[in-house]
Amino acid sequence: MFVQQLEPVSGSLGLSALVATLPLVTVLVLLGAVRMKAHRAGLIGLGVAVLVAWLAYGMPLGQTLSSGAQGVLFGLFPIMWIVVNALWVYRMTVRTRHFDILRRSFGRLSDDPRIQALVIAFCFGALLEALAGFGAPVAICSVMLVALGFDPVKAAVVSLVANTAPVAFGAMGTPVVTLAQVTGLPLDTVASVVGRQTPLLALVVPLVLVGLVDGRRGLRETWVPALACGAAFAVVQFAASNYVSAQLADIGAALIGAAALVAVPRARKPAAEPVRAAVLTGVRSEDLDEEDPRGEVLRAYAPYAFIVVIFSLAQIPAVKDWLAGANRVFDWPFLNVAGPGGDPVSGNAFTLPLVSTGGTLVLIAGVCTAVVLGVHARVAAREWLGTVHELRFAILTVTSVLALAYVMNLSGQAATIGHFVAAAGAGLAFLSPVLGWFGVAVSGSDTSANALFGALQVTAAQQSGLSPELLAAANSSGGVLGKMISPQNLTIACAAVGLAGREGDLLRKVLPWSLGLLLVMCLIVFAQSTAVLSWMLP
Repeated sequence: MFVQQLEPVSGSLGLSALVATLPLVTVLVLLGAVRMKAHRAGLIGLGVAVLVAWLAYGMPLGQTLSSGAQGVLFGLFPIMWIVVNALWVYRMTVRTRHFDILRRSFGRLSDDPRIQALVIAFCFGALLEALAGFGAPVAICSVMLVALGFDPVKAAVVSLVANTAPVAFGAMGTPVVTLAQVTGLPLDTVASVVGRQTPLLALVVPLVLVGLVDGRRGLRETWVPALACGAAFAVVQFAASNYVSAQLADIGAALIGAAALVAVPRARKPAAEPVRAAVLTGVRSEDLDEEDPRGEVLRAYAPYAFIVVIFSLAQIPAVKDWLAGANRVFDWPFLNVAGPGGDPVSGNAFTLPLVSTGGTLVLIAGVCTAVVLGVHARVAAREWLGTVHELRFAILTVTSVLALAYVMNLSGQAATIGHFVAAAGAGLAFLSPVLGWFGVAVSGSDTSANALFGALQVTAAQQSGLSPELLAAANSSGGVLGKMISPQNLTIACAAVGLAGREGDLLRKVLPWSLGLLLVMCLIVFAQSTAVLSWMLP
């Protein structure tokens, strides 16, 4: 048995914490300063984590490699299993041109560009984030807005800022699932606390978006539909994450938010020509006036309907128990780790959710989609393999980062850092969202940031007397605000709208919003750690 040590370097907590940070510093420097590709930085950081665990912490090399292998498996299944299948569904709609039909359908909901920005960037972007995440919402929504006549820079900025509130529950709840896994906290509890933080962002972001699109005039003329959309999104995200399912939180919030938006009479009024002339400065796609048969429109919406129905059925207690019965729990080979107190850690065992995981449910929805859209089995299989090829570097990045996180957690490196930063005391509650924000800013993924810092946040909370659930959730909630400034997302946005090389221009436009909303989240978490807002916590 390997017993974790908190002070393996010269018996000093400070020196041990300094050495323990080397894997994280390596990744952050390679990403932020050297601007190395994320998958390469992740692999090098993993190598540093293995060396620190083996040489500094005395973890046997076999157990060190075994802990990294467990992180790789978790990164592949269920994490990337969800993402691959979700993007596969999207690729089939593009191949059959039903995605174009969906885009035209959105364009007809309103001719007001401020409302179009809310429908596409906020509501549909949230649905895409719920289904896939990992840059898909920014790329797809930016292209749709440009096709409607938005200036490319404005389309990219709007899509980046909109991709905030839904991120914590994106990719079928992958970030919070990962957070629960690496921290050992119950998923329902973690999701519940996150669901009492990010909905507050949803109240603000739609107002920010109409301001970005049309300045003060946009706020003055469309604040009612924007607020209705944000409020509906926030209420459903809170209710679903607390009482239904983390996997369904964004799906329900996106659909109800869109319904609330178009239900407001002011949202359906034609926009004044000066507004359209001022906002729509780009080239409008010529196919927007094309009429689509109602049956084809229904088929275009069918993939998302399948996902909602299948995930809803999976939450029925009897069905949920039946699906969970297929889970396999087994002792992880070549791993026998105890915490500093001598008690075995939860990582010694591994749970393999064969059927109940979100990726398998999306796969079922994808098969239904292929049937309804008339995609031949051979073509569908080719699209699935094409999706894997498209995501190959993302898969390598996620698996390497999760392997790094597992090595750090199981060797005791994360515990050492947590004990050291716990000296911040009550101020830690204010700073904890910043750690998540920083992690997402450099990695581009709330999932990766939770894997890197989730266990650290919990350890620091336990040492400082704060709620572990609160700080773990704060890591994810703060992280969502770093996504709009991550180099990966900025690159995706620029590539989508033909602005290659202008990432710096976008960064300057979105950075103030990222920092401003981060400050709001820091104040919320700090207040939740005190009597001021502690009543909000479950």
